[in-house]
Amino acid sequence: MKNFIAKCTLFVCLGLCSLVTRGQFTLNGQLRTRTEVRNGLGNLVPVGSKTAVFTSQRTRLNFGYKWDRVTFGVSIQDVRVWGQDASSISNADGNRLMLHEGWADIVLANKADTTIKFKLVDQLSVKIGRQELVYDDVRLIGNLDWLQQGRRHDMVLVKLLHKGWQVDAGYAFNQNTDAFGTTGTSYVPGNVPAYIKNSAGTLVPTPAGLIPLTAGGSLANNSVKSGAPVFANPPSTNAATQDYKSFTSLYISRKFNQTKFSALFFNDNFGKYKTDSVTSNGGYVYGRRFAASGKEDAFDYSGTSSRFTYGLMINHTLGNASGFGKIALQAAYYAQSGKDRDGVSLDAYHYTISGLYQKGKWSIGPGYDVLSGNDAVNPSGKNNRFDPLYGTPHRHWGYMDYFYVGTGSPAGGLQNLYGKLKYTANAWSAGVDVHGFWLNKDMKKADGSVIDKNLGTEVDFLLNYNLNKFTNIELGYSVMKATSSMAFAKGQATTDAVADTYRRTGTWFYAMLNIRPDFFFTKPVAIKQ
Repeated sequence: MKNFIAKCTLFVCLGLCSLVTRGQFTLNGQLRTRTEVRNGLGNLVPVGSKTAVFTSQRTRLNFGYKWDRVTFGVSIQDVRVWGQDASSISNADGNRLMLHEGWADIVLANKADTTIKFKLVDQLSVKIGRQELVYDDVRLIGNLDWLQQGRRHDMVLVKLLHKGWQVDAGYAFNQNTDAFGTTGTSYVPGNVPAYIKNSAGTLVPTPAGLIPLTAGGSLANNSVKSGAPVFANPPSTNAATQDYKSFTSLYISRKFNQTKFSALFFNDNFGKYKTDSVTSNGGYVYGRRFAASGKEDAFDYSGTSSRFTYGLMINHTLGNASGFGKIALQAAYYAQSGKDRDGVSLDAYHYTISGLYQKGKWSIGPGYDVLSGNDAVNPSGKNNRFDPLYGTPHRHWGYMDYFYVGTGSPAGGLQNLYGKLKYTANAWSAGVDVHGFWLNKDMKKADGSVIDKNLGTEVDFLLNYNLNKFTNIELGYSVMKATSSMAFAKGQATTDAVADTYRRTGTWFYAMLNIRPDFFFTKPVAIKQ
């Protein structure tokens, strides 16, 4: 028996070596640790608060296989904070190992392959399974790689390339279980916290079928209307507390000389819900109920609220780096309509324009973003708050993540005027970004007075060093100089007395080690003549 196992093992190893030799099989990994010193990241912190220090780690193992007509990929990752687990753990402590990606890309047409008879287009394939979705500058659709957990979608993606055109059409449909006895397709979003504090301040398990309202915003005066709390800063981005039920996407791009045009259409649909409260351990848990709580629950959970996002981006390049210099220009406009995840009619927009001049090792340039918001002085009756979908906000609206991430965003929208300066050498680079943030529309305090639109200034310093072929070290330091309006805009305060309890200067430092080995890499050997 042992000889048989040994022979099988040898056969498998020889087979893998054959694949590697032919360049069909890839195996690489990633170990990324990030140590952070937080003193006002994402939100202002109360006066007297102490600095937080921790190290998080992402570990990934990526497998790939490529044949003429099939490409296969799997990415397994583990994410945790150092010390989050005891040195000896039990099954009750949970499991953080997950499948980040698992997909296959099936080629249906390829003009370069003479064995495929279908020749109407240059290339056509279908990518199915858990996968990252990345378009343009990841402003609206991206893999959120900065976040250790990243972002992925369970979906089908049809990809077409023909005469310089790229057309991608995607579809996703979410469900929670395939258990026997399941009826209908009502969907309880899967990113619900396991525990939540009730109205008495006690930590309790999250009731089944309920998304707690406290997961995405702060209570306004602790008031309750119609059995549900009123929030000053409800969740508004990246499906923060309500994952989509389904989506349909269409991306089209074409490059003409030095100009690239790209169009995006994205329709995401959200399950219907009703506000509800559950008695738990001496208090109440308020939230959105997405599934029937019992036979007495006659609410119709079928159907969805459908949101549409669409727009165009243009990138154009002038000159060249060796002559006068290279100028990269970018402009984009996106609109949103339909209904938001709460079933409210939506009418919002986002536009951006930027320029970057590069000469030798230096690059410098300005930019300006506008994301529409709700006007508290002259409300339109619709939701005018633009949601930047499933992109990477960290890359665009300040490294300190005050906007359009899990920390919430202003109901009044955002204006972002910024400048970037960077120096790039052979093995290292250094840069500084400066952001000025303003509200797009007016917001009010609890007494009805309008707050100043100026939210503050953020400065981000970044240093990158390539230690070797597989290892990169990144250091960052950021400062947020907020105005008195920031606490109101972020829903942390409704009165001046509460706002004054928050420190207006926030700082953040991080040191990140990123190791990405290629396990089948072999160093080239010089041939003696």
